[in-house]
Amino acid sequence: MGPVTQPSLFDDLEAAAETPVQHPLLDVRRIWAEPAAAASPRGRQVLARFPAAEVVEVASHWAVPELHGNAGNVDRWVRVKTENLVLGVKKSIATRENGRSANWIAPSTANGCAMACAYCYVPRRKGYANPITVFTNIDQITAHLRRHVAKLGPKPEPDQCDPAAWVYDIGENGDCSVDAVVSDNVADLVATFAELPTAKASFATKWVNRQLLELDPRGRTRIRFSVMPDTDARLLDIRTSRVADRIAAADDFVAAGYEVHLNLSPVVLREGWEADWTALLQQLSDVLAPATRDQAAAEVIMLTHNEALHEVNLGWHPQAEAALWRPDLQEPKVSQNGQVNVRYRVDVKRAAVARLRALIDQHAPWLTVRYAF
Repeated sequence: MGPVTQPSLFDDLEAAAETPVQHPLLDVRRIWAEPAAAASPRGRQVLARFPAAEVVEVASHWAVPELHGNAGNVDRWVRVKTENLVLGVKKSIATRENGRSANWIAPSTANGCAMACAYCYVPRRKGYANPITVFTNIDQITAHLRRHVAKLGPKPEPDQCDPAAWVYDIGENGDCSVDAVVSDNVADLVATFAELPTAKASFATKWVNRQLLELDPRGRTRIRFSVMPDTDARLLDIRTSRVADRIAAADDFVAAGYEVHLNLSPVVLREGWEADWTALLQQLSDVLAPATRDQAAAEVIMLTHNEALHEVNLGWHPQAEAALWRPDLQEPKVSQNGQVNVRYRVDVKRAAVARLRALIDQHAPWLTVRYAF
């Protein structure tokens, strides 16, 4: 299959009335599309948002040799994320049990990301730069979620995820704030959970998308703004909103009907980390309004890294690896998804978590820690 013009994919269909996307992270020049995905209503919406993009038909969103597993993309890491999108139909629609940040991991409506955080595990899924893939069968996914929530019934007792609602992570493999620029999948998920009184959607984000303020979540979507000291973010959180902007947005999202939590993530151990986290916690206490602090809770997530990702990073951002790759402090660990990663040694991690909890108690006592790992 090769390049085609956009009208040949849906010349008998009326294109969605969409405003072309102008976004600092996206200059989409090529859309790799399964034919069924491109012809679907959601696929047409994405194509209409990027009308100048060349469309290339592919048999499977999992098999795009020019993108996936292509080591030659390492020196084009950011360009690949900026200039490419993939459209696919999600074949396997299933909800997985979690129990840590959320009770359940919802079926992905997208994977990949336009941002380029140096520690992110998502690129390991398909290999190398891994731009955004949009799954266009959103109606099947939201129908599945409605059935799953209905089958569970009311939550029988509180847990660390939520005192009353079943929590579904809708953004495991990407960042929903940027996904919402590409399609209405995130808007449809927010609208779905707004009608489910026993459940909540949840996603972590490092991008402030104020268009989400126009939705009506009715308290049923939890946004977890990831924050870290600005010194770390400038080195590691590539192409993200600045940490100060994420913090400044929290009050507005609470006012718009979202639940807003904080991910203190990742905690990177390096010289001066305690002083920088102290300053960040003081900033949170100074900036956030009482209404935001009253409903906030946090997840503390220590850095997890991966040898394969370390090798990739050496090809495009070696400066990050001086902070991320610390064999003197780290040891192998098999993650919940079966991947062999490296994490801080048990003794190092235990001491760091205890120290950060003490800093929270001292400088942000209003902030409940839901869990730390």
